[in-house]
Amino acid sequence: MDAQEAKKLSFNIITLDPDPNCPASLITKNLVAYFNDLEKLKLFNEEVDIVSYELEHIDINTIKQVIPEDKIYPSLNVLEIIQDKFKQKLFFQKKGIPVPFFKEVENIDEIKQYLPVVQKAKTGGYDGKGVVILQNEEDLKNAINAPSYIEELVDIEKELAVIVVRNAYGDVKVYPVVDMVFSKDGNLLDYLIVPASLDESIKIEVQNIAVSAVEALDGIGVFGVEMFLDKKGRVLLNEIAPRPHNSGHYTIEACETSQFEQHIRVLTNLPLGSTKQVIPALTLNILGDKNAYGKPIYKGLKEIMELDGVYIHIYGKKIVKPLRKMGHITIIDFNKEKLIEKAKYIKNTLKVVSN
Repeated sequence: MDAQEAKKLSFNIITLDPDPNCPASLITKNLVAYFNDLEKLKLFNEEVDIVSYELEHIDINTIKQVIPEDKIYPSLNVLEIIQDKFKQKLFFQKKGIPVPFFKEVENIDEIKQYLPVVQKAKTGGYDGKGVVILQNEEDLKNAINAPSYIEELVDIEKELAVIVVRNAYGDVKVYPVVDMVFSKDGNLLDYLIVPASLDESIKIEVQNIAVSAVEALDGIGVFGVEMFLDKKGRVLLNEIAPRPHNSGHYTIEACETSQFEQHIRVLTNLPLGSTKQVIPALTLNILGDKNAYGKPIYKGLKEIMELDGVYIHIYGKKIVKPLRKMGHITIIDFNKEKLIEKAKYIKNTLKVVSN
């Protein structure tokens, strides 16, 4: 999606990915290599003027050996803070950003006195992986056996997100606040709706906290900032993704400038675009069926393509797996009730199975 926006402005993107058939390779020159392959990274560095990344789990020390740090946005310093969730929480706590209570734990027995809690792996977690809810001592059998920390089990009213964009000149743009609803299956995003149904004062507070967090990082790029609103009215930072984010996919159809175009603008020192939302939107993930493994077959596409205001994005992944994210769908409509109605129909109609 970055590459699609880059092409509009006549920029070329080169990707480095271990999969020769990665989705971006449909429209980019793809250098096939693992992210710690020094020789391929050298070749990659010679061919590009600026570097960004779309995942956090890369070897910073290897990158530093090959690519000049002033060529990479967001910076490796930002990435180093973000990669370790415990380090990230400490950083924001010290900067005065509101976060849930958290504590490093040395062993599982130490967790007992704090139950109920959420246990999170310090590194490697994503899309619900590396996170477990521990309600009682019986649940401790499910505890993560890796470097981790615990967090208070927040009494959540809403899970919220906002996209923040900041360039090298310190100019900042912030998008509307998104309401996120998660599925119990794999703790993956079920759908998001925007604008969120919140008091205006809370929306402003959420946006201000998100901007403050990105400025505290001195971040340059596009950032997905996820937060909790608890039942006491507290707004708490959950975590930040230093890249275009799932919670901002709706911006392609619903905003004057998409998060992906903003990313290209930041990387090429072009002025930031308007973040104005022109129509309410809802985004659904397209996930692999629970029993699917193999070449993907998309059942129900014809029926949902007959609906007005429905935009399908299939990523081109060659293999479907259970709950693997295969794409997303954005629905736009001025009537929020119709957004929900169409989303329910799509969830019941579209299935990604395998042959």
